[in-house]
Amino acid sequence: MSIAIIYMSKHGTTEKVAELIKTKLDSYQTHIFNLKKTKLIDLAKFDTIIIGGSIHVGSMQKKLRQFITNNMTILLKKRIALFMVCMEKSEKRDEQFNNAFPAEIREESVANGFMGGEFNFDRMNFIEKAIIKKISGKCSNVIEIYYK
Repeated sequence: MSIAIIYMSKHGTTEKVAELIKTKLDSYQTHIFNLKKTKLIDLAKFDTIIIGGSIHVGSMQKKLRQFITNNMTILLKKRIALFMVCMEKSEKRDEQFNNAFPAEIREESVANGFMGGEFNFDRMNFIEKAIIKKISGKCSNVIEIYYK
């Protein structure tokens, strides 16, 4: 079985999670695609497609959402799994997940993963740091990635 892991990462956390997923699938032919660096992906080559991104200020990256919309027809013909990286743990997390992925994709997904997240102040700009400090009360790096 061939698997594509397709993701967007702003500060590197989603990339860590994508790599973690790949290591868990080491017995399969697995390829990782960062939409920040890869423009064209031949989805026809893959049996399973895992799609993931991170939540920033309540929503997922626009480029990832556009990728899903632009490839909806072929994605719906594949085995799909979804994952989301975010620090939210309440009902808001479910709302963010539902807003991040179209209903058609969520309904066809064979697995959905909430992978935790992190606040990486070393990779944030001044405004991002200020927002995170105000919202979370945190002012230093926090790692809460779920490794299981």
